[in-house]
Amino acid sequence: MDIDPNLMRDIIMDHYEYPRNRELTKDDSDYNSRHMASDSCIDDITVQSKIKDGKIEDVRFDGVACTISTASTSIMTELMKGKTVEQAREIIKNYFAMIDQKEYDEDLLEEAVAFQNVGKQANRINCATIGWKAMRQMIDESEEKKDE
Repeated sequence: MDIDPNLMRDIIMDHYEYPRNRELTKDDSDYNSRHMASDSCIDDITVQSKIKDGKIEDVRFDGVACTISTASTSIMTELMKGKTVEQAREIIKNYFAMIDQKEYDEDLLEEAVAFQNVGKQANRINCATIGWKAMRQMIDESEEKKDE
């Protein structure tokens, strides 16, 4: 799918300037937390998720991060909220396929398609995936706990 480059930029800038779900909870033990930091840039964020009975009830983040990292994590938090773990895994799988310049389902990704060209810029891939990697790890962790 070809998206107008100006629209992609507008989506990214909107989520950078007005990030959604950018506030960590301090007191709720129902939240998992994952700290992620980049070796190559300023990205240093914490992502929190509340996963209960196979459903993602809440996702939030905070920290210092570049435009791409902030915007992609903001979009990810919106996409994950209210989804089942299975739906979230499918969205994450498609997001990474898109970043890797492979075939993906653009309908699942909604605004995240704004990052469809990031895979062409190797130095930006980690920025666009750092929050997504945190979420994937927390989903895996929640599933492991469920199986115990």
